[in-house]
Amino acid sequence: MTQAATPDVDHLVELLASARRGGPKVPLEAGHGLTRAQAFDVQTRLVAEFGPVGGYKVACPPGAPVVIAPIFAKDIAVSHAEVAFPRDAQVGIELEYAYRLTAPLPSPTAPDFKDRLRASVELLPAIELVHARLEDASSADPILKMADNQINGALVLGTPLPKGSSVDVTRASGDLRAGDEVLLDGVAKVPGGDAFETLHMFALNIGSHCGGFQPGQVVITGSLNGLPWVSPGRGVLGRIDGLGDVSLTLSSA
Repeated sequence: MTQAATPDVDHLVELLASARRGGPKVPLEAGHGLTRAQAFDVQTRLVAEFGPVGGYKVACPPGAPVVIAPIFAKDIAVSHAEVAFPRDAQVGIELEYAYRLTAPLPSPTAPDFKDRLRASVELLPAIELVHARLEDASSADPILKMADNQINGALVLGTPLPKGSSVDVTRASGDLRAGDEVLLDGVAKVPGGDAFETLHMFALNIGSHCGGFQPGQVVITGSLNGLPWVSPGRGVLGRIDGLGDVSLTLSSA
């Protein structure tokens, strides 16, 4: 019987850190055999070098553990920001529902935790910019992508929903454009069918990983428009009906 290769976690951390500083992208074989626990260890060690954490990516794939990845505070900006990537980069553009924690996270063991969580967050529109430190993210193992902060490149946040307003986050419609390219126009599918339930599952599972979920941090709940890739050198404007606009300039470094 052939024994599975054991990944060198120390080396993977070094490679990912180097790529974040402008070094070469990480070969996929560096993550062969990586476990979920090791991916979380990689995340924690990269947070120690590039943190603090400003938010998290989360996804709830059917029949699989919750996907959790930190987003560094330095990679989060507000609407109208200019965000630069290498001139030859391909950048993914995702319009998303986001939640920001406005009070300490309630105890997950509380019988009314879900209601308390709902009262402790505000909803806002967001555009995630996807950019991997991996050589071929499309072919990468999902665990390796999670170790690479779920290939987050940056996050731009719009204005929160006013107090007293509400939006049905089990559905969405709006538009998203990158320059003259239309990426969304009309009805969108909400990942998992309920953005708040995605947040709820994250809050039940985050624990103390990467410092836990702290006031002021945001959680993004998945793309409303798939994952189209564009090159830098254009403006990006998104809108979620009933929630508002978010925009950025995607420039080349």
